[in-house]
Amino acid sequence: MALHRCIPRLYQWIATAGMDSGLSVFCPAAVRSTQPFSTVPRSLSLTSARMLHFSAPVATEASPNASDSLSGSSVPGIPVTERNLAYPPPYVTPREIWLESLDRIENHKTGLVPLHPEIFAQFPRIDIIHQNVKWQSLYNTIDYTFARNRAEMPGGGRKPWPQKGTGRARHGSIRSPLWHNGGRSKGPRGPKSFFYLLPQDAKLKGLKCTLSVKLAQNDLHVVESFDIPSEDPTYIQALATKRNWGLSILFVDDTDIMPTNIALACAEIPSFTLMPVYGLNVYSMLKHETLVLTRAALERIEERILRFRHRMERTDIRRHVIGEVR
Repeated sequence: MALHRCIPRLYQWIATAGMDSGLSVFCPAAVRSTQPFSTVPRSLSLTSARMLHFSAPVATEASPNASDSLSGSSVPGIPVTERNLAYPPPYVTPREIWLESLDRIENHKTGLVPLHPEIFAQFPRIDIIHQNVKWQSLYNTIDYTFARNRAEMPGGGRKPWPQKGTGRARHGSIRSPLWHNGGRSKGPRGPKSFFYLLPQDAKLKGLKCTLSVKLAQNDLHVVESFDIPSEDPTYIQALATKRNWGLSILFVDDTDIMPTNIALACAEIPSFTLMPVYGLNVYSMLKHETLVLTRAALERIEERILRFRHRMERTDIRRHVIGEVR
């Protein structure tokens, strides 16, 4: 059967299945109509076939927390934090994550927080992440290896034997690179710095890919604050064990002044790290199994990344326009 005939049939079959299962299916109006197949236009292409979008059934009963919930929530009845996402991308729904609390050991969820899809729904570019890890591993590395050449070696000023008459090869110094314990030819001349600058767009892309990977692997958690009821390290360890957060955790807040209890508790556990939001990087996120953000840190991360990204876009457009004028 021809392709232009198969696609309308596929649309109608999916629309029928969606109505039977209670799903809302988006497809062209010509296909949803009750016209016979012969009257359906044949201009549909594979691009139209990719526009299928399934949405979850809408709850008919009103939620008791309807005033606190966000329209379009995937979990009816759960309060969703209202957030005005800057630069919302079209045709992409925001991701959602549970908002948790640290005031008890059990996993206590208080609601849902929408996440910006431009930051937390990126394709995991492993090459970009590797570029960031390599850059962070090398940019502060200095090689101090140093090898002396023949001019810097002690001795060797006298000719070891006469030029002729001995039957041996001619030499002028025992510190020649040809000799044992002689100078090094083209050896390392440290200190040598491996510092280089990674492009800003690569750094930005690395942060977004790593955050998306953490969210996809369920290793990203958002909490109200880092206030815990005890400074005993066993409390935060029991909390991490109960919630399956792993052996190493990175806590990120929007300020470098952390609450007293969590600062004293994490000081006794080497694998639990406290970090301000301005120090967040790809290497630290990959080094720790779990990433825990406060709501303030989440908003700060999104604000900085989006502002910098769209500033770069405006700069590129300005350069393009100026180039055309010139």
